[in-house]
Amino acid sequence: MAEPLAKGYEPADVEKRWLDHWASHQTFTPDVNKAVEHPGENYSIVIPPPNVTGALHMGHALNITLQDIMCRYMRQHGKTVLWVPGTDHAGIATQNVVERALLAEGRGREDLGREAFVRRVWEWKEDYGGRILNQIRRLGASVDWTRERFTMDEGLSRAVREVFVTLYEDGLIYRGKYVVNWCTRCHTALADDEVEYVPAKSVLYHLRYPLEDGSGHLTVATVRPETILGDAAVAVHPEDGRYRHAVGKHVILPIVGRRLPVIADAYVDREFGTGCLKITPAHDMNDWELGRRHGLEVISVIDDQGRMNDAAPRIYQGMTVDECRTRIVEDLRDLGVLEAEEPYENKVSQCYRCKTTIEPFVSEQWFVSVKPLAGLARAAVEEERTTIWPAQWNKTYFNWLDNIRDWCISRQLWWGHRIPVWTCGECGEVLVTREDPTACSCGCTRLMQDEDVLDTWFSSALWPFSTMGWPDRTTELKAFYPTSLLVTGFDILFFWVARMMMMGMKFMDDVPFRDVYIHALVRDEHGKKMSKSTGNVIDPLEMIDRYGCDALRFTLTSFAAMGRDIKLSEARIEGYRHFINKIWNAARFVLMHVDGTEPEFDPAALKALHHRWILHRLEMLKKEHAVQIEGYRFNEAAQGLYSFVWREFCDWYLELVKPELYGEDQEARAAARSCLVRVLSEIMIVAHPIIPFVTQEIWSSIPALDTESLALRPYPKARPCCEDEEAVRDMEFLQGVIVAVRNIRAELGIAPGVPLNVMIRAAGTEGHFLRAHETEIMALARVGFLTVDAELAPPKGSASAVVRGCELFVPLEGVVDFASELARLDKELGKLGKELDFVEKKLANESFMSRAPEDVVAKEKAKAAEFAEKKAGLERLRARLEEFMNAK
Repeated sequence: MAEPLAKGYEPADVEKRWLDHWASHQTFTPDVNKAVEHPGENYSIVIPPPNVTGALHMGHALNITLQDIMCRYMRQHGKTVLWVPGTDHAGIATQNVVERALLAEGRGREDLGREAFVRRVWEWKEDYGGRILNQIRRLGASVDWTRERFTMDEGLSRAVREVFVTLYEDGLIYRGKYVVNWCTRCHTALADDEVEYVPAKSVLYHLRYPLEDGSGHLTVATVRPETILGDAAVAVHPEDGRYRHAVGKHVILPIVGRRLPVIADAYVDREFGTGCLKITPAHDMNDWELGRRHGLEVISVIDDQGRMNDAAPRIYQGMTVDECRTRIVEDLRDLGVLEAEEPYENKVSQCYRCKTTIEPFVSEQWFVSVKPLAGLARAAVEEERTTIWPAQWNKTYFNWLDNIRDWCISRQLWWGHRIPVWTCGECGEVLVTREDPTACSCGCTRLMQDEDVLDTWFSSALWPFSTMGWPDRTTELKAFYPTSLLVTGFDILFFWVARMMMMGMKFMDDVPFRDVYIHALVRDEHGKKMSKSTGNVIDPLEMIDRYGCDALRFTLTSFAAMGRDIKLSEARIEGYRHFINKIWNAARFVLMHVDGTEPEFDPAALKALHHRWILHRLEMLKKEHAVQIEGYRFNEAAQGLYSFVWREFCDWYLELVKPELYGEDQEARAAARSCLVRVLSEIMIVAHPIIPFVTQEIWSSIPALDTESLALRPYPKARPCCEDEEAVRDMEFLQGVIVAVRNIRAELGIAPGVPLNVMIRAAGTEGHFLRAHETEIMALARVGFLTVDAELAPPKGSASAVVRGCELFVPLEGVVDFASELARLDKELGKLGKELDFVEKKLANESFMSRAPEDVVAKEKAKAAEFAEKKAGLERLRARLEEFMNAK
C-alpha cells in the first residue's frame, strides 16, 4: 500500500531516502550483456571528470543536471544507459594543495623526497578526493557508481602508458628544446591552452638602438625592457620603406653592447609601435619561431625562478623580473636611449591555476606532434560524425585545430603519470617501454627514468575509452563506444574536447562521442561572472539545503537556452521551489480522491470537455517535450512542463473536475478519478528527468502503481485517440468567457467574494455551448446569476467584453460604489504623482546623474517607469468608472 503524502514537501528527507535507495539497488548499473546483444539500443556518457581537489560550483551543477536529464530520459525510452563517473588527478592543483599543507608543517616536498611525497598525495586523495563526487551525488546524478574511475587508477595508468609508447613508436612524440609557457610558482611548463590572458595597464617603452656604422639609430617599442638583455636581432618588414636602408646592417644593443643584425621578415607589424621589432628568441613564443627561421642565437637571461640569471650583466643578476624592469628603465634613461614612455593596454599571460604571470622559458620538454591528429579531429566534425551543439562553436573548433602548435606534454611535477622513458647510465640509450625495463640492451641495469610527469590533459584525453577498459577490448567498449553525448563548457573545448577527438580517432578509429553539447556560463543576476573576489557566488549546495535539489535543477534547466548564458539569482531558485510545492499540493489533492479502485482508464468513456481537453494537452506535452529534450532545447522542455502543470493542470483542470469529485454522480466521479490518476502519473514520468526526487516520492504514493521504479518506467506511449482539436477550441472559448469576467473583476477592484450577474448575448452553437457549461462558468468566474440570450439588451452602467463574437456584460450597479471608488483613485493618483515627480526631478539633476553609481541610476529609472505605468493604469480605470457612472 502506498504511503500518503505529507502535508508539506520536505526535500532533505526525500532526497536522502531515494539516493540511498538508488545506490543500494544499483538502479543505474546497466546490464552489459543486454547492451552487447542490442547495440542499437544503448546510450552512454562519460562524466567530464572534475578535479579531485574541486568543490561543486554552479557550472558543475548545470553540467550534471543536463547530463542526468539525458540519461534518465533515454532510460525511459528503452535505452541501456551507461553514465561513467570519476575524477581527474589534477596534477598542478593537487600538488599545490599538498605542498601548502606541508608548508604549514614547516616542510617542503624536497624534505620528503619523491616517493614519500607521492605517498602523501595518495593519502590526501583517499581522505578528501571523494568530496566532489559526494556533492555530485546530492544533485541526483544517475551515474553507475560501480564503475567510478580515477585518471591515475591502475587501468587508466596502463592506457596512458600504451598511448605514450604507441605515439612515440609512430614518431608523434619527441623530446626537444623549445620555448614553453613557464609558471615560476608551480615550477612547470604549461600547454598554450593552460594559459589565461588578462587585461593589464602597461607602459610601452621606445628605445633607441644605434646603428653600428654611425648612420643613425632604430627605435624599437617594447613593454618588457628587461628582455633586451637577451635580444638577438632587430626585425623590420621587408616592404617598409622607412627601414629598407638598415636591413643587413647591425645595431648596438644598449647596456650590453652586443652587435645585433637587422633582419627583414613579413611577420613584423608595420603599424605597431615604430615598426621595428626587437627579437628575443628565448623569451617570446613568436620570437622563437622567427629566430629559428633566421638562425638567431638563443640567449636566456631569466631563470626558472623568474629571476635574472648569470647570462645577464652582473648588476641585474638575481633580480626578479619586476625589479630588473625598474632598474633597467632607469639605466636606459641615464644612457639617453629611452626616447618615450606611453601608457599601453595589453593582455598578460597567467597560469590558469595559480594566476602567476607566465614567463616564456627555453627548456627540454616532451611534445606531441599534433598536426596529423588535428586533421583527424577536424575531419570528424566536418563529416558530421560528431555534431557540436550549438553549431556556432564549429568555427572556433576548426580555427584552433588549423592553427595548432605541438603540444608540450611534460610537466615538472612529482604528482602525475611518470613519463615512461629511461636512459641507460652506461651507453645513453633511451628506452620507451610498456613495462618498466630492468636492463638496457647493453646489459647495464643502471637505468634512470625521466623525472617529469605527463600533462593532466594527456590522461583525460583518453577518458571516453580508457574508462571502459581499453587497451583491452572489453564488452563495455563493444557496447558503449562511441559514447552518445558529451556535455561540457566552452572553456575546455580545446583543453579536452579536441584532444579526446584526436585520441579517439587515433586509437579507436572512431569519434569518442556522437554529440557535443556546449552549455552556457552561469552568471549572476546582473550578467557578471561569478567569483569569490566579487562576492557574487551562489553555492549550489547551499541552494539545495535551502530550497531542495529539484528547485535548483529546474531553475538551471529553465534558463539553459542553447548558446545563451544563464543569469541566476537565489530569488529565481526560490520561485521554482514554489513550483515544486505546487506539484506536491496538486498530487496531494488528487491522492485525497483516489484509492486504487478506480475503473480502468478508457479515454473513450471520458466525454466531458475538460477531460478531453486535458488528455489532448497531455499528448501535446509528451510530443513536444520529447522533441525538445532530444534537440537539447532544455529551457523549452522545462518551460513547457511548467506551463502545463501550473496553468493547465492545476489552474484549470483541477478546478473544473471538482464538481464531479464532490458531486453525487458516481459514474462521473469514477471517470474523473480514473483520468486524474492517469494524468498525474504521466506528468510524473515526463517531469522525472528534470526533477527526479519529488516525482519519485509522489509516484511511490499513487495507489496501484509500481511504487519503486519510476526511474526505470518507460515514457508514456502516444495515444492518438486522445488528440482532440475540437476540445481545444471549445475549451479556449470557455476559458475566454471565464477570464473575461475575472478581468472585469480585477480591473474594477471587485472583491472575489462578491457574486456577479453576467449576461451574454450569444446565439446558435455558442449560446447552446455556454448554457451547457453554465456550471463551470458560474463556479470558476464566481458568477451568481448567468443569462445567455440571443436578443439580450445591454444594461446601462455595465462593464463589457467580447469573446469569440459573443458580447458579455456585467452590470455594475450595486456592485461598485462609483463615488467612493473615484475618491479612492484620486487619492492614490495624488500620492503616486508626488512620488513620480520626486524621482523625475532626481533624474533631471545633472549632479546626481554624473555622480551616482550606475546601478543606483538604473534603479531610479526603473522606479520612474514603474510609477508612470501604474499612474497611466489608474487614470484609464478612473476614466472607465466615470463612463460607467454617467451611463447609469
